[in-house]
Amino acid sequence: MVQKAKILLVDDRPENLLALEAILSALDQTLVRASSGEEALKALLTDDFAVILLDVQMPGMDGFETAAHIKRRERTRDIPIIFLTAINHGPHHTFRGYAAGAVDYISKPFDPWVLRAKVSVFVELYMKNCQLREQAALLRLQLEGGGHAGADHEKEPAGLLAELSARLAAVEEQAEALSKQLDDESADAAAVATAAHLERKLTGLRRALDALEPGTGGSTAVLPSQS
Repeated sequence: MVQKAKILLVDDRPENLLALEAILSALDQTLVRASSGEEALKALLTDDFAVILLDVQMPGMDGFETAAHIKRRERTRDIPIIFLTAINHGPHHTFRGYAAGAVDYISKPFDPWVLRAKVSVFVELYMKNCQLREQAALLRLQLEGGGHAGADHEKEPAGLLAELSARLAAVEEQAEALSKQLDDESADAAAVATAAHLERKLTGLRRALDALEPGTGGSTAVLPSQS
């Protein structure tokens, strides 16, 4: 069973959170509410999120300050943030949002379809990264000398390599399709850059896996960084 991605919704107004949930429910992911910046930071201490929808205008810690805290933490600095605001103060206000680390800045009222489409891109990228980490973990077991866990413990090395290759091929195919989709839809630069980073990691993992094939000097294979 594929684990669902978590999406963090941050807004001090319950009716806005309810509206976001209604818009994003079609994505069939796990939606987590936070009614303040402090509550959002607390949620980020324990859970991993695919994307954060962050209201700018909140009492106490506003969206800009909350984003600054998120970007300072090593655990959360790479989570995409989409700012939502009901007030348009002009280019300077928008620039401040991007300077705070946002990948997008959307003014209310927004088009539900557009918001859902933007969020779905980051959810897909998050899921592909999760799959990539799983394949890397299995490959590390092989590189470390054949320590196989669970149902793989009785498999021959060649059989495990074949299974890893097949799994990686499926992720590569999905990543390629996603990249083409982003190109066709002229997506946000941040989403395109994230997809390109994912493809680079996939290429490195494929090279490491190919190096394990018989007769290719597998002992020298080096796994790509998963940062």
